[in-house]
Amino acid sequence: MDNNEKKVLLSVRNLDVVFKAGKSKFKAVDNVSFDIFKGETLSLVGESGSGKTTIGRAIVRINPCSNGEIIYDGKRISGKLSRKEDREVVRKIQMIFQDPSASLNERATIEYIISEGLLNFKLFKDKKDRIKKVEKITKDVGLLPEHLTRYPHEFSGGQRQRVGIARSVVMEPEFIIADEPISALDVSIRAQVLNLLKKFQKEKGLTYLFIAHDLSIVRFISDRIVVIYRGKIMEIAESEELFAFPLHPYTKSLISAIPVPDPAIEKNKKLMVYDPSMHDYSTEQPELTDLGNGHFVFGSPSEIEEYKKIRFADKQ
Repeated sequence: MDNNEKKVLLSVRNLDVVFKAGKSKFKAVDNVSFDIFKGETLSLVGESGSGKTTIGRAIVRINPCSNGEIIYDGKRISGKLSRKEDREVVRKIQMIFQDPSASLNERATIEYIISEGLLNFKLFKDKKDRIKKVEKITKDVGLLPEHLTRYPHEFSGGQRQRVGIARSVVMEPEFIIADEPISALDVSIRAQVLNLLKKFQKEKGLTYLFIAHDLSIVRFISDRIVVIYRGKIMEIAESEELFAFPLHPYTKSLISAIPVPDPAIEKNKKLMVYDPSMHDYSTEQPELTDLGNGHFVFGSPSEIEEYKKIRFADKQ
């Protein structure tokens, strides 16, 4: 389906997030804009400190927007909302946090942790219905009924992350922000959690914003990828398009860092290191430009011309 025919579920428009500490300011997110279509998985990729989590937390209203706006299902959700509107946003947009240990209440049982959202929003008919919903989602994420009476410290990292997923999905949201949900997990568990997220997306029609720093993982789960560096978007493209035609030097450096399972190739592989000083923006101002094919790249007019020549070389 062409992107023009898809329904835009969430729009981030010219978003700035500035953190202040006394007189000093730090702009963590700088003029970021992108759309997320209903039913897709859009991944935000970049190194640590690039602003990925800050964007996710701005969408769920943990971090206030300094400029710009966030529109969900045609309604502005950034800025001041009524209590009713705020509750509606919380129910429809859920977040799976990066650290499964820190995001769960150690003093609460697993049953209460998963039930908390249902209790706060009265999303059940009676106690029997609530327990039925909790038991079903517990089974769906691969946990056992006897786990419900236990506490988070009794579980492994992978099991705790499953609890976090269950807590989000039981609310029957439309949109889930998954903030590096597998970075704290063993490699053997990662595929299980990714398959679980894909399973729920297929069954429940969920839309995901998937935040990660590992491009090899996002290739598996993403429809489109947004590459971000120091709070600015460097490149946006469909997953296979980005891997076939990485154009921005920063994207190329991220792809070069993906480990190759062959020791001989890995040993001789040349890593690319991105140096921002390679760009000369003294005379030409850079901007995010659509090259066609839904492929956007950040660059000056002369750089964009070079990127177009590389991308469409076979058509010239």
